[in-house]
Amino acid sequence: MKVAVIGANGQLGTDVAGAFLDSGDEACALTHQDIEIANVDSVSNKLRELRPGIVVNTAAMHHVENCEQEPEKAYAVNALGPRNLALVARDLGAVLMHVSTDYVFDGSKRAPYVEQDAPEPLNVYGNTKLAGEYYVRSLHNRHYVLRTSALYGKSPCRAKGGKNFVDLMLKLAAERKEVRVVDSEIVSPTSTRELARQIVALSRCNAFGLYHATAEGSCSWYEFAREIFGVTNTKVNLQVAGPNEFPAKVPRPCYSVLENRALKSQGLNVFRRWQDGLWEYLAATRQ
Repeated sequence: MKVAVIGANGQLGTDVAGAFLDSGDEACALTHQDIEIANVDSVSNKLRELRPGIVVNTAAMHHVENCEQEPEKAYAVNALGPRNLALVARDLGAVLMHVSTDYVFDGSKRAPYVEQDAPEPLNVYGNTKLAGEYYVRSLHNRHYVLRTSALYGKSPCRAKGGKNFVDLMLKLAAERKEVRVVDSEIVSPTSTRELARQIVALSRCNAFGLYHATAEGSCSWYEFAREIFGVTNTKVNLQVAGPNEFPAKVPRPCYSVLENRALKSQGLNVFRRWQDGLWEYLAATRQ
């Protein structure tokens, strides 16, 4: 199968392209230089040239503060981009796999969110990503929308300064005696490698629809850091940060745990515990 992976030089896109290649598919890696998803002509020209059977969209405007400062740009990329992909993929008869976010929820539920829960975004990023979901789901029947959470991977995330949370924690531990991390935000840390495997597995069926796709279990950022230091045997004084020590410039959900209910109901869930994904990631980075 020919698969067009959009955002293929990003943190997630790199692993998605690699996972499809490993599965014997022809992965066409598309970067921002190859395709501008906010421009429907660019989308149409490139996808009509390639004629893929599957289009995977990992491209987005991720930086939450920048989205708040540039809402029109965020809407163009995160909402109109998926719309353009849905229209063109529909016309070509291609399946569209679109990656969304836990930030479509406000975190007030304090229990794992399932696909049937009503979204209530807190910020521009969440609102524009939700709009993108609605465009995809309403315009193209042969779609997968996958919401995920707290991604980290081997390839750098340029929108976040190039370092994921795991690498940042290890860097800080090497530079200082004490590291302080908040324990008030609960997430499901998800490795891009595991999400890429899930995307490939889902692409092999015709169970189209909306899916939550995160590692199993949850933890606070503090607990995540503690596991990182424990697995790597890093000696550092890890402390819980005070409630207002790192004030957020933009509102974020304090609870972002997603339950992979739809994947499990279809017998398609390939995710392991978040600790397993972390161990695999750390083992790979040491090699």
